[in-house]
Amino acid sequence: MSDSHVKPEGTLSLQTIAMPADTNWSGDVFGGWIVSQMDLAGAIHAERFSKGRCATISINQMTFLVPVKVGDVISCYTKILKVGNTSIQMQIEVWDSHDSSRAAKRVTAGVFTFVAVDVTGNKRQIPEDVKQKHLASQTV
Repeated sequence: MSDSHVKPEGTLSLQTIAMPADTNWSGDVFGGWIVSQMDLAGAIHAERFSKGRCATISINQMTFLVPVKVGDVISCYTKILKVGNTSIQMQIEVWDSHDSSRAAKRVTAGVFTFVAVDVTGNKRQIPEDVKQKHLASQTV
């Protein structure tokens, strides 16, 4: 299926430019670098949402669809799927918008799970008002 009619879902949480140091021997950007950008974007969203520190506990359902080259601008979009007592499950999409002359392409998407942690690294409860606000936004 072509992504020409598909648009990013969620909140734009991070944008950056792929640099030469981020590439492999073939000139493509390392998948690990892309995953690290996704993790940063997700952490930004999770920490703002939960009003405190969060740590990544799992990543799943990822497939790389197109290569990223040096100079490409990647945009990470985050969308909260599920909120538990201490965890947040989030869809993170990466889109490549090399330049304005062509449509952005989806590079990859994955489901990341973050756990809210306190200053000592122990799990903490996500505030009840935050969870309720999220539930209310899902029913609109």
